[in-house]
Amino acid sequence: MQPEVERHGGNLEAMARSLGCRPSALLDASASLVPFGPPPGLRLALLGAPLRPYPDRGQATLRRRIARLHGLDPTWVLPGNGAAELFTWAARDAAAAGLSVLPAPGFGDYGRALSCWGGSWREQQLPLNWATPFPHALPDPGTGAVLWITNPHNPTGQLWSRASLQPWLERFALVIADEAFLPLVAGGACQSLTPLLAAHPNLVVIRSLTKLYGIAGLRLGYALGHPDRLRRWAGWRDPWPVNALASRAGEWLLRDPAIYEQWCTRVQRWSAREGAWLTGQLAQLPGLEPLPSAANFLLVRGAAPEDRPLTSLLPVLARRHRILLRDCRSFSGLDGHWLRIGLQNRAGNQRLLTAIERALSDPAPTR
Repeated sequence: MQPEVERHGGNLEAMARSLGCRPSALLDASASLVPFGPPPGLRLALLGAPLRPYPDRGQATLRRRIARLHGLDPTWVLPGNGAAELFTWAARDAAAAGLSVLPAPGFGDYGRALSCWGGSWREQQLPLNWATPFPHALPDPGTGAVLWITNPHNPTGQLWSRASLQPWLERFALVIADEAFLPLVAGGACQSLTPLLAAHPNLVVIRSLTKLYGIAGLRLGYALGHPDRLRRWAGWRDPWPVNALASRAGEWLLRDPAIYEQWCTRVQRWSAREGAWLTGQLAQLPGLEPLPSAANFLLVRGAAPEDRPLTSLLPVLARRHRILLRDCRSFSGLDGHWLRIGLQNRAGNQRLLTAIERALSDPAPTR
């Protein structure tokens, strides 16, 4: 039986306790966050957040600023306590609609959310290469009423074109598009499904601000969808799902669309540069096969499956080098011969590369 593994990376506090070190001593490549966020000035802006009164339940200012980015009316926006909270409400709609189709391998939180409501789903295996445009051999919608899409795909990093996704909006009762990593991809905006929202009330797009700005601790995301659907979600949730600090952070970060675009450009240049560099370096190491990725993470396969699993490197990297990588066994269809690596700055990527090379040369790594 496959051992239970973390569904998400970035568990710094727990890992630091187990290793007997400070969290700051760890290089966390298990989570996929920008290495240089948040932007200067955010901490000062948070000092002005009103802490005594309850937060604005309507999130009016934040909704207006998100809506302005996407050319939508604020009624088409629902901020959330990270994307994970919004997946929970999307899953309630999905469970009521019928069978969900989850491309595999895929993010495990979709299944978690569906389980909250007794929802049913089937997995559809995707090819682990870029040879086939999305979707590949998806079933007839008669066997699935809801389609969950991740773009760029997690964990492969494959970027799907809008043209390849659009036909499925006509064939499924509900399409949930997770675009959490799309702003980190150069040219990603051209593949977003957000321009199709007005014509497709069965479409929901979910975004995250935590990856783009490196503010995972604040928990902030948002859903874009038909106002009737989002009003229904708002009626199901807790009264104040977005606290005052997260709300103020979002308002400040999105205060000017031009500043937002400048930040996205910086992030996209970093991701493209470091992704290409690290992919090339890893490909030169024996036994490793990094897959092409448009995102700020790389999926790496053990080139010789009969050899020891790559997961055997994880304790070596953690204990000896204080480096964390993502165990991919939480992604359905992947086994211990896969790892996911979140991109770092150049110094961090060089540290990571050196540690992996040394761990691979160890004749008997700790399992």
